[in-house]
Amino acid sequence: MTRIRPMTARDWPDVERILAAGIAGGEATFETTTPTWEAFDAGKVADVRLVAVDADDRAVGWVAASRISAREVYRGVVEHSVYVDPAHTGRGVGRALLDAFIDAAEAVGYWTIQSSVFPENRVSLRLHENAGFRIVGRRERIARSMLGPHAGHWRDTLLLERRSTRNGSDLP
Repeated sequence: MTRIRPMTARDWPDVERILAAGIAGGEATFETTTPTWEAFDAGKVADVRLVAVDADDRAVGWVAASRISAREVYRGVVEHSVYVDPAHTGRGVGRALLDAFIDAAEAVGYWTIQSSVFPENRVSLRLHENAGFRIVGRRERIARSMLGPHAGHWRDTLLLERRSTRNGSDLP
């Protein structure tokens, strides 16, 4: 069973390594380099940053989110990313992280969780669909990939969202 706990600064070497693997694979992000811990820490909300850890307490996956806007009306909306160490895929780590993240997000009052996923990333799309996310739009040729198998090509992303079943009950 995967153990999930809050992410701390001491997890950064593992988190950065896992992010670097996602960047290198070309199917997880448009990013081309990993940030510093300080930049990552400043850009992610602290109350829902989680890691999945192995028996030695080393991170084998992580999930974190950013507010989509500083405007008060969007205080309950975050955009998340979830990454799993390639050596640990297919073991339920992503689902455990996403389930724990949803619980944590709802506990602190977020009402919408969103993410952008490449249409070719079938594993991520299936993971999110199974966790109650739905595709709400397609952003065509939103940016050009700089690395990986799609380097130099314009890419689409699918916008996924999950509405809370506990928060924002007055939302349509």
